[in-house]
Parts: sequence; structure tokens; C-alpha cells
Amino acid sequence: MRQTHVRKIERQMCDAIANGRDWKSGNTQVITINDVAWVYLHGNHIATVTDNSVSVYDGGWQSVTTKSRLNAILHGFCNSGTDRVYQRQHIWYLKDNNVEHKFVNGYTFG
Repeated sequence: MRQTHVRKIERQMCDAIANGRDWKSGNTQVITINDVAWVYLHGNHIATVTDNSVSVYDGGWQSVTTKSRLNAILHGFCNSGTDRVYQRQHIWYLKDNNVEHKFVNGYTFG
């Protein structure tokens, strides 16, 4: 897991996911059940991380913080050069293997 330009809380979140342990700090929480990490922001589910995939959600809030947490997870557990969530003209998009898609709740990077 490569971590550059990531906030401390996001680095700790990714470390908890990678180590399969529960963790909570401020508004962010990781709950691990049967080797699956469920990530929450302000109590809203924003990601599910397994050994083979990362599923992303906006948790009902397309905020800068949600996007930042999702990108930290994608950077740590997917292809950091080609996978990300971003916004253009107030609309969320994602890139999966450098292919642009309109953001869909529950999108799975595999």
C-alpha cells in the first residue's frame, strides 16, 4: 500500500483496513467483519474493501471529505495511477483503469 499526500486520518484508516482491525477517529470509522472492511464517514457507509475489490459509495453526501476518503482508499488498495473519484462542474465521476464513468453508488473496482 503506497501512501503519499494522504492526511494522517486517512493513512490511519488505510492502515486499519490493511491490518483487518476496527478503528475510529473523529468522523471516520472502519469496522472489519470476516476480512471485509466497512468504512463509514459521519455514520454513513462510504466503502467496502475486500481482498479482491473496493466498492465506493457517497453515503448520501458528495462532499470534499467523502471524496478525499474514497481517493485515499482507492490510492491504497487499487491502482493509484488510474483509479479515482473526482468532480467536474458539480458532478461526480470516477475513473476505473483510466476509463471515465459517471459516479454510481456501489461502484466496484475489481
